[in-house]
Amino acid sequence: MAGEQVQSLDGALHPFLQDLLKDSSFARLLDDQQSQLSGAETLTVQAASGIRPALASACAQEGTTILIVPSERDAEEMVSSLRSWYPAAEDIALLRAWETLPHERLSPRADTVASRMAVFHRLAHPNEGDGFFGPIRLLVMPVRSLIQPVVPGLGDIKPLIFRQDSDLPLSAAVEQLQRASYTRVDLVMERGEYAVRGGILDVFVPTAAHPVRIEYFGDTVDSIKSFHASDQRTYGDGLKQIWATPCREMELNDQIRTRAAALVGKIPNADDMLESIAQGIPVEGMESLLPALVDELVPVESTIPEDARVLLCDPELLRRSAEDLAKTANEFLAASWHVAASGHGAGAPISFEQASFINYDEAIRALSTGKRQVWKLTDFSVDPDRDDQVRLSAQAPEEFRGNEDRAKSGIEGLVTTGIQVVITAAAKGTLSRLKRVVEASGFLASIKFIQSLAVDGFIDEEADFALLTERDLTGHSSVVTGPKSAKRRHKAIDLTELKVGDYVVHEQHGIGRFLGMRQRTVGSKASKGSREYLVIEYAPSKRNAPADKLFVPADQLDQVSKYIGSEAPKLNKLGGSDWAETKARAKKHVREIAQDLVKLYSARQRTRGFAFSPDTPWQKELEDAFPYQETPDQLTAIDEVKRDMERPVPMDRLICGDVGFGKTEVAIRAAFKAVQDAKQVVVLVPTTLLVQQHYQTFVERFEGFPVRVAQMSRFQSSKENQETIEGLSEGTVDVVIGTHKLLNPKIKFKDLGLMIIDEEQRFGVEDKETLKAIRTNVDVLSLSATPIPRTLEMAVTGIREMSTLATPPEDRLPVLTYVGVYEDAQVTAAIRRELLRGGQVFYIHNRVADISKIAAQVHELVPEARVGVAHGKMGEKQLDAIIQSFWHRDVDVLVCTTIVETGLDIPNANTLIVDRADYFGLSQLHQLRGRVGRGRERAYAYFLYDPSKPMTQTAHDRLATIAQHTALGSGYDVAMKDLELRGTGNLLGSQQSGHVEGVGFDLYVRMVSQAVEEYKEPERKESIAVSIDLPVEASIPVAYIDSDKLRLEAYRKLASAQDEQDLQDLYDELSDRYGTPPPEFETLFGVARLRSKARKLGISEINGQSSQVRISKLDMLDSLQMRISRIYKGSRYRPVTQTLQVPAPFSGGLGSHPMNSTQILAWADQLLDDLAWNSTQGK
Repeated sequence: MAGEQVQSLDGALHPFLQDLLKDSSFARLLDDQQSQLSGAETLTVQAASGIRPALASACAQEGTTILIVPSERDAEEMVSSLRSWYPAAEDIALLRAWETLPHERLSPRADTVASRMAVFHRLAHPNEGDGFFGPIRLLVMPVRSLIQPVVPGLGDIKPLIFRQDSDLPLSAAVEQLQRASYTRVDLVMERGEYAVRGGILDVFVPTAAHPVRIEYFGDTVDSIKSFHASDQRTYGDGLKQIWATPCREMELNDQIRTRAAALVGKIPNADDMLESIAQGIPVEGMESLLPALVDELVPVESTIPEDARVLLCDPELLRRSAEDLAKTANEFLAASWHVAASGHGAGAPISFEQASFINYDEAIRALSTGKRQVWKLTDFSVDPDRDDQVRLSAQAPEEFRGNEDRAKSGIEGLVTTGIQVVITAAAKGTLSRLKRVVEASGFLASIKFIQSLAVDGFIDEEADFALLTERDLTGHSSVVTGPKSAKRRHKAIDLTELKVGDYVVHEQHGIGRFLGMRQRTVGSKASKGSREYLVIEYAPSKRNAPADKLFVPADQLDQVSKYIGSEAPKLNKLGGSDWAETKARAKKHVREIAQDLVKLYSARQRTRGFAFSPDTPWQKELEDAFPYQETPDQLTAIDEVKRDMERPVPMDRLICGDVGFGKTEVAIRAAFKAVQDAKQVVVLVPTTLLVQQHYQTFVERFEGFPVRVAQMSRFQSSKENQETIEGLSEGTVDVVIGTHKLLNPKIKFKDLGLMIIDEEQRFGVEDKETLKAIRTNVDVLSLSATPIPRTLEMAVTGIREMSTLATPPEDRLPVLTYVGVYEDAQVTAAIRRELLRGGQVFYIHNRVADISKIAAQVHELVPEARVGVAHGKMGEKQLDAIIQSFWHRDVDVLVCTTIVETGLDIPNANTLIVDRADYFGLSQLHQLRGRVGRGRERAYAYFLYDPSKPMTQTAHDRLATIAQHTALGSGYDVAMKDLELRGTGNLLGSQQSGHVEGVGFDLYVRMVSQAVEEYKEPERKESIAVSIDLPVEASIPVAYIDSDKLRLEAYRKLASAQDEQDLQDLYDELSDRYGTPPPEFETLFGVARLRSKARKLGISEINGQSSQVRISKLDMLDSLQMRISRIYKGSRYRPVTQTLQVPAPFSGGLGSHPMNSTQILAWADQLLDDLAWNSTQGK
């Protein structure tokens, strides 16, 4: 949706610049700009915020124009507006600010740095008009970018350019990528990473939407193709060239590396970082050492053209923002935790202050030198009689904030006075809705409706022109962005994460310990082959004997899974009875579970539900008004939900997604669809706070549509709740949002059609029973943020449909996570930094007894902060009032218990501080971290512990896990680790957990899945595990895939391929990722095809390691036995063991001859075809 829109919106308002020239003050300002209006050094211009982008766009036609704005958000909005007014989007650039402070041991994001480096290069070389680069006409920067000094010469660092058919040796490209601070990995997933596999180079340039795969032919770049990080597959026609911009603002050249080596031991606590830099390895937070590693830092002003025009937007706010930034940065430098963490400060041989922010007045004085013209754009009044002051007649429009009647009369007033009115919105749906509102006024013909990204409007009576934007009319504006790269989706408990020493489960032999991968030669002298095996250690079969080892061919990885349970399990004995008994007990238990699941499923299939109508134009309008870009997963989930709703069988779908991945929007669209068929919707949530929040979200999204939304919880008065109950029975309430109170049998609905349940696992047993009864005839949509492994999804497939949201929303960034010791200075600096950017802070303290004391301490540390307290033992009205205050930004720091753990969505709260984090559970910590980073700002989470109190090993592991898994969507990894740390009782119930501990989580879930399938399809046979051991060269050579982890991944995919199509897809994927496969790899696929054929015949083993090929579990008719003995002389069939033995023609014995791998496979394939004879002609 939005990707295309953004392109079409560029320059949408450009034609109206001519109208503005009718305003004499606007025209005079542009006419006199060459003479700098009577020679005044600095000009002060009174200009409404809405007209500033138009003014800047007009100025840019004469030369480079720089706009300096108070914050990063202001900068993004200014760029959006400029794109509407200026016709060439490629001439507009944004010099982003670091998300981190100069002295902080955290690096700015790779895409931030890369976009800055591109800007510096374009400023230094404006005439290098080569695709990605070219002159900048309009440059926007937050004041933070202006006052932060930079390394000199950044604009002269040449980006690495890959061009198709050009010579650039792979080794030289890798060296340059390393110098540009790209990180070498096995699998490219994140910006700033690269991977090398043979003659293939994968690289994710931070400024690109997707990573690229560069294939070499010798030293020549043969092809450049984009690929999806989610599945590693290339797409599209290929690119002619790609620019790899550096990921850090410090080139790891010889000079920097030598200086870093010399400083080792001289800066306290910085040795690890310095040693890495000395080896040319980019390390997190290395920018904090810049003052020690470079000779000088220079102001950004030195990179700006001498003849540029500079527009200072709101100088008063610029000064305040700059001064606050400088104060906070200095506090960070002085804070003792920072000295401890980064080693800056006392005892260091050099001063780190040269990296501090430059004084605002000095920066502005430097800007005013040379031929530069400086205009101060302000909202405040000026004296137009003075030569150095100009007043533009444009005024900010009235704010209508969604009041349709006031908007209609305001627009009517403008049109009747002869003013040309232009109304804009970013999304088509919003524009249609605004059009419908205005339609009633009868002036539609004289109003223009334009899709545009302009943020603020204005009214210029002298020019007879008015621009009214979505924000002016509704009080909020859409953020329309293009799609970004999807994250890689986890498909199973990842075997590729196996480490030597991990416990594993073999389906036939039980629990063992993984010892590693090993190559073995198989076959006799005549026909030898090499295969790769997993080595698994088992308990010794006799006392005092060495441990037994099992060699599992790597292409049979589907038999092996990583053991997940709480304690270190007991190893099974190979061939012992204990494993068979454990497995049998688990299987019996699993069949009981499956039976219950299938009963529920069957009852639902037999029930006739309501089939909802297809989408209406209103549905499309609501969806078009969604202010963000949907993720691919969201779109899939929405389609699946609609498909379920339009079927006559009642829906029962679970939407599972990590914290903040857009589940609510799926629910909103489903609810709207139900309401359009005159059905009522219930939204059940576990906490009172969530009722409030969902209510506000639903009301905001349904604004402008005839849908009545009500809420029911303890926050509402008895009278309000009674009115809602009456409205539900009469049918005047369409959507009701509430807690379990809604399950009261006294509440009657006129026509209930859809029930949406948020976090069902948090409801009590009685509530769940009530829900079970409702489920059979009403459509049910459940939402869960508790990540469920892919294997568990398979277990409930067909019983309960499931959609997974695994792709983060466009504007969400991973939360910067700090785990460490509590320090007052650190807490102070963290809170101040958040307040500085106009944000809010969650301070989690989970003991009600002394929470007020903690709040008083926080207020003492940061006296300017407005501190509030919230916990579950408060009175309802009091708690509601404090949450409302936080919501409306009347409270800066909310000191609270885990009452905020689920669902509370405050986009402006972007710092989380958790006190005594070692007392919290892992999933709790993950849920808490999900409370921040929900807006566009970078979020910070501090998990702090008391060093004077002892910490358990489990608590230490929990904190280590939360620090390690910071990527978006890491809830899956966290959930898996939680299973390891706590066992499975929590996820599956204590009754089941004993069986799970016995066989491991992954195998247990597969058993549930198989049992369900057996009940649903009694005729279906259980899939047979087939073992094939032939003397063939069948492996993935290390030279082809050198990473053990990626080789294991390929083996696992091969082992789980079910049919010819799966095998072909995998062959194409691996050829795409790793290049042309070698012969051994081709043979491996031949073995996989053989296995697929054997499985269809019910064969479980083909072993050709002696003079006979043994084929077992084969039921042969007499006619087939005779036929085989005639074709294969000397073959013998044993009915008791159901085994066929055929003389091996490749064994080296009498009558045999050497055969290569291809010939052996062809012979085995023909043998299986002959054995298949009885299933066709033989009967």
